[in-house]
Amino acid sequence: MENKNQYISLISEIIEKQAVILGPDIAILKARNVLGLEIDGTGKVTDLKGNPSDIVQQLIDEYVQLSGQIVKGALGSIFTKYPDIKNVQ
Repeated sequence: MENKNQYISLISEIIEKQAVILGPDIAILKARNVLGLEIDGTGKVTDLKGNPSDIVQQLIDEYVQLSGQIVKGALGSIFTKYPDIKNVQ
């Protein structure tokens, strides 16, 4: 049970950090996409159902997927200023 509590603390910190970066609504919305992760309306982890390690990985994947799109969007506007330079994907 102690190990589960450590995972709950870790996941809660990840969500808190992403809430600062992305805003609480988006951070919570993405966390709710993770199967087995139960959180309340403030983003606090209330329970984990399943393999905690898999849940952490899925959560990270959700945020990376979103961050990747944010980065692409930000870079796209920069590349428009330099039409002679090929847009790197």
